[in-house]
Amino acid sequence: MSTLFTKIIQGELPSHFVWEDEQAVAIMTIAPIQAGHVLVIPRQEVDHWDDLPEALAAHLMAVSQTIAKAIKKAFSCQRVSMMIIGLEVPHTHLHLVPINTMEDANFGNAKMAEQEELAASAEKIRAVLAEN
Repeated sequence: MSTLFTKIIQGELPSHFVWEDEQAVAIMTIAPIQAGHVLVIPRQEVDHWDDLPEALAAHLMAVSQTIAKAIKKAFSCQRVSMMIIGLEVPHTHLHLVPINTMEDANFGNAKMAEQEELAASAEKIRAVLAEN
């Protein structure tokens, strides 16, 4: 059975994409901890991140670094945290969250976002990525 993320990747469910290539996508999460919270997801369904093929894991890290730099510029944060939790959807995904304090990375702060907010955040990140 397809995961929620596979359905998004295949266009069966709507999302706000900031990155797409042959191996990975990056989308705005619908319940961000902070504005600019992005998920980097492999196209291949792999439940546990430690089961990722080494080359795919390296690719996800490279994509995450590129997007993190764009998030820093778009959201003027001190850092971008990266977290791999993996309990909510059985498909590896990396959380990239703009932060200025440790509390900014607290999943207890996650809230459902309005589509307009997600679209605006995605556009800010895409604009920075387009500059490079």
